[in-house]
Amino acid sequence: MGALVWLLIPVAAAVVAALWGTWAARNRKAGDVAELAGYERFREAMERSDTGSGVS
Repeated sequence: MGALVWLLIPVAAAVVAALWGTWAARNRKAGDVAELAGYERFREAMERSDTGSGVS
């Protein structure tokens, strides 16, 4: 019976690893458009703030 308990540990670890792998490889393309738009707004704001600061 003890051997079955020790066998259960790697089996459980394999199941957890498979679930994590599935979650890590999920399709995340839906959020990329919003992130790129936010990055573009950030770049535009940084370009505007650089021109009129007057601080050396």
